Amino acid sequence: MKANSIEFLQQLLETPSPSGFEQPVQRLIRTRMEPFADKIESDVHGNTMVALNPKGSPRVMLAGHVDQIGFMVRYISEKGFVHFRPIGGIDSTVVPGLALTVHTHKGPIEGVVGRKAIHLMKPEERNKAKVDLSQLWLDIGAKDKKQCEKWVAIGDPITYRLGMTRLGRDLLASPGMDDKAGAFVVMEALRIIRSSRRKCTCALFAVSTVQEELGLRGARTACYGIDPSVGIAVDVTHAGDFPGVDKRVTGDISLGKGPVITIGPNINPKLGEIFESTAAKKKIPYQREGAAHATGTDANAIQITRAGVAAGLISIPNRYMHTPVEVIHQKDLENTARLLAETCLQITPKTDFIPR
Repeated sequence: MKANSIEFLQQLLETPSPSGFEQPVQRLIRTRMEPFADKIESDVHGNTMVALNPKGSPRVMLAGHVDQIGFMVRYISEKGFVHFRPIGGIDSTVVPGLALTVHTHKGPIEGVVGRKAIHLMKPEERNKAKVDLSQLWLDIGAKDKKQCEKWVAIGDPITYRLGMTRLGRDLLASPGMDDKAGAFVVMEALRIIRSSRRKCTCALFAVSTVQEELGLRGARTACYGIDPSVGIAVDVTHAGDFPGVDKRVTGDISLGKGPVITIGPNINPKLGEIFESTAAKKKIPYQREGAAHATGTDANAIQITRAGVAAGLISIPNRYMHTPVEVIHQKDLENTARLLAETCLQITPKTDFIPR
């Protein structure tokens, strides 16, 4: 993968974007994609839409949600401790003892999550598997409420401490891989097509969607506005290649073995066939995942927008989802972007997506 592409991914991962607070990372995407786009627009919801050949046919939307899970300042105590509530699906068991960052109008403020020491807990408290977030607090070093309120405000968003870590030669770990990896891929696919100078007959819209973690909200509004015939979501999916995972639940998904093509009722069968035939033709490794119901991804919202959209889902294998150390394989990113680009180049006005 190009060095400047990896640099862009790292910038995405190190820029805060909790659901509802995606503006800083959307500005980064607009700057990155300006040389490759025919048109870039943002809507009132905060989605960023990067268009290539916007007058082509059919209209194809690629969606990767750019929001990440996080927290919000809810209450400041008289002693200057910050109490917070989750934004999105937080795994509360990983939160005690973490370093968090409050993103204020004046800049980032660092803090640590405090909790009653285990020595001071009653036996029934020690044995609780689930952690009650209301019993935790963020210590930012303020001496009292007055000083704390000079630094942070009610409603300020909070993230895990952001940063990308390389593991070995090929693995990357970071908060927010779900789904900045997907937002990266949809933009990278458009860049690949533009840079290849190959003819793209479809109107291609690469969209970094917002508020997926709160109910697929950005994809729903962006899809309604773009009105595509085809919509492809790129998200992460659970890898099953680490200790304790039941593959009967996750399926047999591994890092480094390629993008994951989803099969099931949320997926247009003809689009699914194009994914697999394109991967075979271009010798792109891939894995299959069966989803027997509507997926919890942007593909769900896309499929049932307006009169219906030919929806697809390509996923990136991910370890430790919704923790501060989500892990993906660099080669999977590259192959997912390639598969997405090659698929879009196969779509013409004559491509029929109606199942018969």
